[in-house]
Amino acid sequence: MQEGIADPELSVAGHQQAKFLTEYLSSEEITALYSSPQQRALQTVEPISAARGLPVTTVDDVAEWDRNSSFYIPTEELKAANDPRWQAMVRGEWTADDDTMEGFRTRVVVAVEAMVAAHHGERIVVSCHGGVINAYLAHVLGLPISKGFFYPNYTSINRVMASRGGHRSVMTLNETTHLRGTGLPIGLLYS
Repeated sequence: MQEGIADPELSVAGHQQAKFLTEYLSSEEITALYSSPQQRALQTVEPISAARGLPVTTVDDVAEWDRNSSFYIPTEELKAANDPRWQAMVRGEWTADDDTMEGFRTRVVVAVEAMVAAHHGERIVVSCHGGVINAYLAHVLGLPISKGFFYPNYTSINRVMASRGGHRSVMTLNETTHLRGTGLPIGLLYS
């Protein structure tokens, strides 16, 4: 049995997905890279960092809701097994190790908004996790976090346009064009 906090690395397929993501974003002007401190998020953004010579700033507040868990089970495995934890996630009833659902959402929104405020008129990348994406997008869309659940596919791009006046618009959701035809798993919808 594993002891301590589970923080798995990317799989071989995950590293390949990150490579395709890097190539896909190569024509876009990106001024800053941020990441959760969890290994799979860091390893996803590292190829972009290497290709562009940009440093990665880690932000603890965009770590996943279960960041202190002693085990990690990919969401698609929970769904395939119809695990009670999957059902709880779908109903918006999951509990974080040291956060309430609203506490988690608040920490995510505050962190992302701080990154946005530091980069007016610029494009940034935030490498994070499904729960984080759900929390922020639910905020942008004005949904309660329990009703904002969708499954962000692996290395999907979710673009939000941010105005200086505080307006936020979802531009793309679950964008995975960079993985089409690669034969790599994309997630629950296209594996």
